[in-house]
Amino acid sequence: MKPGKWYPVIILVALGLLLPGAASPVLAAGKTKTVVIGFTASKTGKFNVEATRQINGLHLWMEQVNAKGGVKLADGTMVKFADKYYDDESKKGRVQELYTKLISADKADFLISPYSSPLADASAVIAQQYNKIMITTGAASDSTYKKGFTLVYQTYTPASRYLTGAVDLLGKLNPSAKTLAIVHEKDKFSTDVVNALKAYAISKGYKIALFEGYDSGTTDFAPFINKIPQPVGAIMGGGHFADTTTLAKQLYEKKINASMIALLVAPPEPKFAELGDACISVVGSSQWEPAAKYSPESAKKLGMEYFGISVADFTKSYQAKYNGETPSYHSAGGYVAGLLLQKAIEQAGSTDTAKVKAVLDGMNLMTFYGVIKFDTTPKAHGLQVGHDMVYIQWQKGKDGKPVKQVVWPEAAATASAFVCPAR
Repeated sequence: MKPGKWYPVIILVALGLLLPGAASPVLAAGKTKTVVIGFTASKTGKFNVEATRQINGLHLWMEQVNAKGGVKLADGTMVKFADKYYDDESKKGRVQELYTKLISADKADFLISPYSSPLADASAVIAQQYNKIMITTGAASDSTYKKGFTLVYQTYTPASRYLTGAVDLLGKLNPSAKTLAIVHEKDKFSTDVVNALKAYAISKGYKIALFEGYDSGTTDFAPFINKIPQPVGAIMGGGHFADTTTLAKQLYEKKINASMIALLVAPPEPKFAELGDACISVVGSSQWEPAAKYSPESAKKLGMEYFGISVADFTKSYQAKYNGETPSYHSAGGYVAGLLLQKAIEQAGSTDTAKVKAVLDGMNLMTFYGVIKFDTTPKAHGLQVGHDMVYIQWQKGKDGKPVKQVVWPEAAATASAFVCPAR
């Protein structure tokens, strides 16, 4: 080909190489970007069970969104997600140092909270300080969202509404049972829950016969159980998985009678069934259950958008990835935290903090996990106002083995609740 011919020029233009810095449509469409999600996880310590489920859910979401090519931004860039995390050992003292490292050294673009309200509360300070959006999951305490943070968003129903529905269920089950014994872990989350429970129960005409707190790490509940007056309408409280499971077991062994036993965190976990007969009749408040009926159809009736995977598909894919394990609400919470980031980035068409924040502030949609909407007032920015609890009760299946049923609210129930059997 002789010099001066126009062929090379056309080729160069077609390849987008003629002018330095010029990108062809083909190359622009092929741009990719990796967004790093940073968090700590309790791989060890007392929050290990709940935190492991939370991580599992987040990793399932990440695997699925990346397998579909990621999220498309306004300029055609395809975003895929990676994570970076450290073991916080279930210790609040490690959290702020590790979140600072995630941002400063590991260059995390967005943050997910650790499991538990105390740990999430500590991490939220760092997120706000470094201007990073954080989605909290496994963190129900109301007070975190009343400190002036503007970049911290809660997926869980707040602690103030965790056990109030159990009071309503008790009124349906046994209207004459008007006394409550409340025994709870003296940590931030549990204390927030029972303080709100106590106020709500009193407003409904109940008498609080016992209101006692126990130290985290307690394994012998006899000093507290022995103070429960007999008969009593209901026993409520608990804390996290390990202590609440032990409390339920010892209530059964000591043959304490109550119309209802309603406890925090542990009952919705599939592992709670390992208590055998000691788990039967126990009620638990749950952020989500596989039997939940959230769907595009139910979203349409409420006039809102449905986004993401179905309840059935989430449950099926989770079981397939984790050797048949049934997902708990901690699993669902981890998944939906990622899903909300996905939705916000997709709708914003950007990973810019201000643009993603604007979408989160205006979010009002339904997912497999339920409705999501955030308070955007200065007094409680980021507090979850859309999502509601469901209540489960362990019952005996046809084979005599424990089976978990949704019993409240009635519109979501898979079975009717029953009064605890006399022991």
